[in-house]
Amino acid sequence: MTTLRIHYLQHVPFEGLGFIEEWTDKQKASISCTKLFLNEPLPDQEEFDWLIIMGGPMNIYQDDLYPWLSSEKQFIKETILRDKVVLGICLGAQLIADVLGGEISANKEKEIGWFPVSFIKDTIDNKLGVVLPDELSVVHWHGDTFTLPDGAIHLAISTACRNQGFTYNDRVIALQFHLETTPESLKALIKNCENEICPGEWIQTTEEMAAQDNFNAINTAMTNILDYLKQTFQDV
Repeated sequence: MTTLRIHYLQHVPFEGLGFIEEWTDKQKASISCTKLFLNEPLPDQEEFDWLIIMGGPMNIYQDDLYPWLSSEKQFIKETILRDKVVLGICLGAQLIADVLGGEISANKEKEIGWFPVSFIKDTIDNKLGVVLPDELSVVHWHGDTFTLPDGAIHLAISTACRNQGFTYNDRVIALQFHLETTPESLKALIKNCENEICPGEWIQTTEEMAAQDNFNAINTAMTNILDYLKQTFQDV
């Protein structure tokens, strides 16, 4: 049995794998990481099977402030071209959209807190569709959005943001929202990004966020997506 090798890209100290780490432990997967905020080098493409791209408070077009963004984008593009499994979350989804030719811009509304997304099941691989609910209240923390790249299949939508996710060539999944969030990782996100919380129709207060508990449901959805990817493309 071959060990599943997963590499992930981390943009800030407080946005790690979250619940995904629990899934990888159960799979006995080999995990490696590039901490871009420490200017760590990117690995050779032969060293991993899957790439997971985490979130972060920066924008994908801030190359002047974060010089590693340019090399990261090229790395993500090459990984997709090699037909590896790629999962992007929030900033990670925007980076995937960008390298595939989508446009990244400010969304009409900032979306911060627990809000529902609807999954567009009739457009995606049926095996993925059956493991996703019709609607799910998830964690959001973003101000930007993306257009769907050519060849991408629309995956999810919310009232405040039309393009919440897409798949590309089946092996690539981009999620604008967070299914990997745990109570601990949400507290860390609030602590480090509380300055972004301001009055808005789609922005909850810290108290409103703390009052909701849908972690089991979102983590189950994350498990189902990861299981789908493993069973479909990396059955080890």
